[in-house]
Amino acid sequence: MLDADKIKQAAREIIEAIGDDPSREGLVDTPQRLSEMYAELFSGMAVDAGEVLSTGFSAGHHEMVIVRDIPFHSMCEHHFLPFYGVVHIGYIPNSNGRVVGVSKLARVVEIFSRRLQLQERMTKQIADVIMGSLNPDGVAVVIQAEHLCMVMRGIKKPGSNVITSAMRGAFEKRPVTRSEFLSLIQGR
Repeated sequence: MLDADKIKQAAREIIEAIGDDPSREGLVDTPQRLSEMYAELFSGMAVDAGEVLSTGFSAGHHEMVIVRDIPFHSMCEHHFLPFYGVVHIGYIPNSNGRVVGVSKLARVVEIFSRRLQLQERMTKQIADVIMGSLNPDGVAVVIQAEHLCMVMRGIKKPGSNVITSAMRGAFEKRPVTRSEFLSLIQGR
């Protein structure tokens, strides 16, 4: 549970620690704004992504379903700086042909991205919750993101992208299935 008062106090202390005055006109409301921003940015902390996928329906569909280019932003747990990009999700319904509304897949991305994150962990979490909730024949998740910690500090390489993937079931066991998915998300 987010503690707004602790965030406001910490923000005041950080402002003082960097040598500025938290009572200065431009900063006096910053602790409150920061608290409100963190409530929004980390709103996925207490949400069960599996619940979002609990409502599906039998469509008799047994071919690959792909939602590509789902935009997201998240916060790197190492530097508290944003990383942002797109998520591509593919799954193959099981023999029952059970599917889920495609907006639910975007909602799963939203839930996991609204936490302190590592891109690698987020990729795995999305794949695992879809696999566990839908019980499909396979799931594939690819995330491509730019990390502001690589742009603003350290190595300072804007335009660098990190690509992570998680393959489960048919995508892991059948190279042709994986290749089809990767080809489709690249638009070829």
